[in-house]
Amino acid sequence: MTHRADLRRLVAEGVGTFFLVLIGPGAVMVDAYTGGAIGHTGVALAFAFVVTTMVYALGHLSGAHINPAVTIGFWSVRRFPSREVGPYLVAQLLGAVAASGFLRGVLGPVGHVGATLPSLPVGSAFAVEWGSCALTGGPLTGASKNPARSFGPAFVGGTWTAHWIYWAAPITAMVTAARLYDFLRGAPGVRVVAPGLALGVEGPIDEPASRLH
Repeated sequence: MTHRADLRRLVAEGVGTFFLVLIGPGAVMVDAYTGGAIGHTGVALAFAFVVTTMVYALGHLSGAHINPAVTIGFWSVRRFPSREVGPYLVAQLLGAVAASGFLRGVLGPVGHVGATLPSLPVGSAFAVEWGSCALTGGPLTGASKNPARSFGPAFVGGTWTAHWIYWAAPITAMVTAARLYDFLRGAPGVRVVAPGLALGVEGPIDEPASRLH
């Protein structure tokens, strides 16, 4: 039963990240393909809508992390078991690569296959990826906030310019945010009551509600 539950979570993470990259970087590619028909605001909204949809669709199955930085952030404050961090990251990266491969097959290498490329010096680009939103940061760095979202297009398109930024900035930002949230909340929460469980948006995944009390 545990093996099936773990597999289901991994498939959900892979599928969720696939659709995130299909719709998000896909919008970037369509915008480049059509000469700006979608526009920067449209691209930002595409990301917002697909993330919201995946959280609603998959949150109760895998937590809908669909982002290695989120998984590592949860793990850093003991809200996600160590044994599942690696598999989650692999599932997310595979989903991103699959979506980027599909997009390249359909649209070709337009828009660098949706790759995130900084137009600022490294230090400034890091700062933007660490704390800016898609609407303000998109034209500057791509506003990835997600290592998997950047990895898929980079892997398929072969564009690795300053790629480390898109890992280091989101992960350190998410770990900092998770720790700050715990400090501000001032309470240990469910992680002490049910240690070692994978958590989703509605509490522990695959666990009865009674475990929360």
